[in-house]
Amino acid sequence: MLKRLSDLRHSWLWILIAVALWCLFWGGVDLKNLLGGVLAALVVFLLFPMPPTGRELTLRPLRLALFVLRFLVDVVVSAVQVGYFAIRPGPQPPSSVIAVTMASRSDFFLTFTGVLCTLIPGSVVVEAQRSTGMLFLHTFNAGTPEEVEASRASVLAQERRLLLAVGRRSVLEEAGLR
Repeated sequence: MLKRLSDLRHSWLWILIAVALWCLFWGGVDLKNLLGGVLAALVVFLLFPMPPTGRELTLRPLRLALFVLRFLVDVVVSAVQVGYFAIRPGPQPPSSVIAVTMASRSDFFLTFTGVLCTLIPGSVVVEAQRSTGMLFLHTFNAGTPEEVEASRASVLAQERRLLLAVGRRSVLEEAGLR
């Protein structure tokens, strides 16, 4: 138990993120939500310790800000597109299941890219193969080969932006970005 307590020093950023999410879920930032979030985060991090990811991550503030901004733009644009197709008359656009081989072989970046792609309206990860580093996504409005390739390029661009925002040099080199 002492080992897990000492490991919390290295998880301060994740604890902070967990507390922020807790406050968002409960509808605001006040003392009760902050204390409840800290308590919940500590219990979760003590009972279910995360595997070490520190050797894969480094923070580049400018790249991270650009990454978050672009992600938010992608979410808004996709939400408008999905909303338009939901209310317009006529047949629904075709969809496809696409396979995308990730540039990085990191489990963290495979998972995080999959989560990001699922958060963008119009796509959802249906399978992630750790052994091959491949994501399978169900994508909306991808009926032609050109649209499928555009969807695949969008996923790879998302991974690239993520890697450049928080990936260590060794991870970037492995992914062919350095």
